[in-house]
Amino acid sequence: MDDVTFQKHAGDSMEDLFQALNRAAEKHEFEADMKAGALTVEFEEPKAKFVVSPNAPVRQIWVSANVKSYKLDWVDAAGAFVLPSTGQTLKQMMAEAIRLHLGEEIEL
Repeated sequence: MDDVTFQKHAGDSMEDLFQALNRAAEKHEFEADMKAGALTVEFEEPKAKFVVSPNAPVRQIWVSANVKSYKLDWVDAAGAFVLPSTGQTLKQMMAEAIRLHLGEEIEL
């Protein structure tokens, strides 16, 4: 994948995730913010911060959540960035990470 294609996929995926997180934040105790291409999800209780950011040199989206690092690759067949170890899309992986942190189901 070339840089232009990666930037398009990453930008669309990040914006889609940001919108889904903002909708979910109305029902759950966290805030989502996007600045300079990076997305943060902050929790008051228990206190934590998740970070989602594109990494252009390796053509991946990286997520730091629950004291772990996740590296997602674009999969054309899924039309999404996917975590290779689980097959979860970016939104599914983030919903699971938030569920583990808050201890409640969340839909993105």
